[in-house]
Amino acid sequence: MEKLLSNSQIKIQRVSLEFIRFLIEKVDWNQRLIAINGARGSGKTTLLLQYAKTHLKADGSSLYISLDDLYFMEHSIRELAEEFYLSGGKVLLLDEIHKYPNWSRELKLIYDDFPDLKVIFTSSSILEIYKGESDLSRRAVSYLLPELSFREFIQLETGHVFPSISLDEVLKNHIEIAAQMIEAIQPVALFQRYLKYGAYPFFIEGKETYPEKLRKTVQLILEVDLMAVENMDYETIFKLKKLIRLIATSVPFTPNVSELSQKTGISRPSLLRAFELLDRARIFQVLHKPNSGVGALTKPEKLYLGNSNLSHALGEENVSVGSIRETFFSNQLKVGNTVNLADKGDFLINEKWRFEVGGKNKKSYQIKDLPDSFVVKDDIEIGFKNFIPLWLFGFLY
Repeated sequence: MEKLLSNSQIKIQRVSLEFIRFLIEKVDWNQRLIAINGARGSGKTTLLLQYAKTHLKADGSSLYISLDDLYFMEHSIRELAEEFYLSGGKVLLLDEIHKYPNWSRELKLIYDDFPDLKVIFTSSSILEIYKGESDLSRRAVSYLLPELSFREFIQLETGHVFPSISLDEVLKNHIEIAAQMIEAIQPVALFQRYLKYGAYPFFIEGKETYPEKLRKTVQLILEVDLMAVENMDYETIFKLKKLIRLIATSVPFTPNVSELSQKTGISRPSLLRAFELLDRARIFQVLHKPNSGVGALTKPEKLYLGNSNLSHALGEENVSVGSIRETFFSNQLKVGNTVNLADKGDFLINEKWRFEVGGKNKKSYQIKDLPDSFVVKDDIEIGFKNFIPLWLFGFLY
């Protein structure tokens, strides 16, 4: 235990506090069992360590450990929790819980057996924490850490710190908000950079190597995270890689399930399951129209890649500007909102607001006479009336 505590404190003290993701202020850290879910590369480990450094005492009452630690070759999470608790432990931080086979059962036991011990764990967004071997629905509080917003990218790239803005504020006051921001930054130029390399914090390690690192991240999601959660074999993983390549070179994609099944060698039920898994892994965005009876066997009505960076890294020469715009809009709005396809226009948000997304010359023909409708334009700094700059939707979180 002393060795584990020592390694934990070293990791906690070494983590930088120069940039902290928005989620750290949203989590109710008073809960006894907290899950931080998110795609690989989104910064879950850093967030966990930053929370420990800023909120917990460095007196041995907190312990950080990753579930791929060699300790778990001979010990269980339950054993770790008991030893830590008996030595005076208060907060146990478990990183990458999806790499441990009996995670849900043991977390339930820890929760029930040690009522004074708080457990905070991270997991792949693929993992459905409420569908594990043991029911955690009444115990765990779950949060999603998405990719960087455009607002967070600006902070990392330029040092300028802006507050997040609610969707309602954007729709009502976008002219005044944009006017204030362009006094400090050039949003259009920054936005073009964000679309290519701003979605994951590791862009600060080097922009030239970023696309290759992102492709390797996708590979690790498939070969490590997905295999750990779904126990897939390499043949299935290979077929999923083929599916991703097919979608990446033709997004936005309206799936023809029979044709895709033939091209990839994946059966129809497995293909629909793959769409669901890749959506949770944040490699795809699966979209439906409202009230379309969404379920495990429901065919998606449109597919986008998870974010614009994936489009550039995986689609390469086949990147469509229009698709990039729609991908960004859907990706940013999905955090805290319900995103559906619209019968008129492109997107229906929270089953209330309708949006048409396009370039600076985009007109409002499709939604002209509809209430609560807006045109979202790329390549403009300030909008007018119900015409709103696309980049401004990157400030929602």
